[in-house]
Amino acid sequence: MIHTFLRENVYAAGLLLLLRLYVGWEWLTAGYHKLMDGFDAKGFLTGAISKPVTDQGGELIYPNFTAFLEHFALPNVKLINILIPLGEVLIGLGFIVGALTAAAAFFGLLMNFMFMFAGTVSTNPWLILLGGLIMIAGANGGRLGVDYYAAPFVRKLFHKNSFHGAKQQS
Repeated sequence: MIHTFLRENVYAAGLLLLLRLYVGWEWLTAGYHKLMDGFDAKGFLTGAISKPVTDQGGELIYPNFTAFLEHFALPNVKLINILIPLGEVLIGLGFIVGALTAAAAFFGLLMNFMFMFAGTVSTNPWLILLGGLIMIAGANGGRLGVDYYAAPFVRKLFHKNSFHGAKQQS
């Protein structure tokens, strides 16, 4: 019932617009400040590696993520320093204008979970909850935005280039 409401109801689209604007603003301002003030993830990554999330017995809870940080993220910190702020700005813009809303929600959730795996709570659970609702809403999440106008074009483009469309043409 709630799933149908979120995905199809025009009133839900209005509520999702408000959620999108709030979540988008949070992402946009976080990324903007990182871009303008300078951002260096090296200290955060080093701390996340040296003090990873463990259980009460000292056992690593996310050993694969800690290995990812140690063997990929930290050696490529210059790339991470670009990707995180740029990703935050793009996610924020996607939410605010309602363009590629479901994709923005997906990548927002991915970044929030990455931050939580590294041991940072902050606003991440709240943004996961709100971003999850927007992602569950699918196309209705961007109904009052650019997605409303872009969706028919994208559907036509994918239908034309799909195997099914190619089969009909022959």
